[in-house]
Amino acid sequence: MTPKSPASPTVANKVRIIGGAWRSRLIRFADSAALRPTPDRVRETLFNWLGQDLSGKTCLDLFAGSGALGFEAASRGALQVVMVERDRQLIRGLRTAIDQLHATQIELEHRDAQAFLRSDDRQYDVVFLDPPFASSLLSEALALLPPRLADHAVVYVECGAPFCPEDAWSIWKQGRASRVYYYLLHLKQDG
Repeated sequence: MTPKSPASPTVANKVRIIGGAWRSRLIRFADSAALRPTPDRVRETLFNWLGQDLSGKTCLDLFAGSGALGFEAASRGALQVVMVERDRQLIRGLRTAIDQLHATQIELEHRDAQAFLRSDDRQYDVVFLDPPFASSLLSEALALLPPRLADHAVVYVECGAPFCPEDAWSIWKQGRASRVYYYLLHLKQDG
């Protein structure tokens, strides 16, 4: 094997889709110190919680990164998946993967997550929130999210420490895998 030369472009990493129409397909993404794709075991648990078939669901992958969660949802029949990512290099990798999979149900938005939530007027059935762990982006996104949720919507949250949501949210399911804490949230209904 030839070693990578110092002048070569970033090394492509990969994540495997674990279920649905694209099961076992690999998604490649750019090397990034801040990128931490959701582990297979956690994705398997998440999609067991959600049900294996997401037919007819509209999904939002707000901090898309590698795209693992959004591609997994699309593979399992989601009607539409909107991926939002602000990193230009990651956007290029997501675009390539979308093209390779002929994933016409995936819409890619090169934007900041908060700006997207403030300007988008759609509602979603499933939202994936997996922002960088060492940021305040999770609480900021949760505060902006309620108008974007369809009736009975669920929000997946992934973080690096135990999480206690604001009073507006209730935890439906939760788990932990090593240093990853993950939750399914519902917005509490008034009354």
